[in-house]
Amino acid sequence: MNRRKFLKNTSLTGVGLAVGSSIVSCDDAAQGKPIQQKVNSESKAILPVIVATWHVEAATAKAMDVLQSGGTALDAVEEGCKIEEANEKGQSVGKGGLPDREGNVTLDACIMDDKGNCGAVVYLKDIKHAVSVARKVMEDTPHVMLAGEGAKQFALESGFEAEDLLTEASKKAWEKWKVEAKYKPIINIENHDTIGMLAVDKNGTISGACTTSGLAYKMNGRIGDSPIIGSGLFVDNEVGGATATGLGEEVVKTVGSFLIVELMRQGKTPQEACEEAIGRIVNKPGKNYKDFQIGYIAVNKKGETGCYSIHQYFSMTKYQDGENKQIQSDFFNKT
Repeated sequence: MNRRKFLKNTSLTGVGLAVGSSIVSCDDAAQGKPIQQKVNSESKAILPVIVATWHVEAATAKAMDVLQSGGTALDAVEEGCKIEEANEKGQSVGKGGLPDREGNVTLDACIMDDKGNCGAVVYLKDIKHAVSVARKVMEDTPHVMLAGEGAKQFALESGFEAEDLLTEASKKAWEKWKVEAKYKPIINIENHDTIGMLAVDKNGTISGACTTSGLAYKMNGRIGDSPIIGSGLFVDNEVGGATATGLGEEVVKTVGSFLIVELMRQGKTPQEACEEAIGRIVNKPGKNYKDFQIGYIAVNKKGETGCYSIHQYFSMTKYQDGENKQIQSDFFNKT
């Protein structure tokens, strides 16, 4: 499935999903049955392990190659995310991303290492590898986050090259959208996506990164959860890490990734923590969760993993024990 159709399709019912041999379900049990048994059987607690949102096997393969070549977990998540940032056909991350309502491709990203250090960029223009700029912010400045023109200026001064990120395909899609566009976000129509990646090396050292071009045709200046430490991404090397995708506004309201890591600290498995975090969203009074989608992935120090979403069609790619495979997430709304 095209990842940009993710939110649009979440409100559909009665739609089957063709599952190939490379895709395994986080749980194929009936609704209401505890799903942790099958997830635990798949999570062999074998290190190293790479997990990422969506079907991004090339990205996880690159990350694992970095680890196996002696690179750090931080190197792995940066290089893995860069694969998608350079993928112009993806239209969701980096070059080729769909623009805002004014035609600007603006990127958000963050990165976090095993020592609790972190860096982020928001509303970055004309620089393809936002995740690498975020790492530079973390390592070369006293700050955590740079925005807009300041972020671009820092990137250029750091040796990054400016380039037009609006490809012809994305420009045509934007021009088509403008014909009947309403200046109001319409969930499940104006879709977006993210790649969030977590790596645990053979010694149990954890790092994570998250990068996106954000909500397609978003209002000028809009920022979602992806570059916000604790919302789109959080890592604690004593416990584990988590990252998110979906409607960022709802992730921010519950500080979702931080919540998942804290739940794992309290003893929950990654799967249980992801489910609880989704529960915190869908159980809020008056929350019309049928109008939006959120998906979480998580990993702990032992290499156990979890994934869960509000609606169907979210997936996680996991590279562990010599297998690089897509895992179809279980989901809350089965009605």
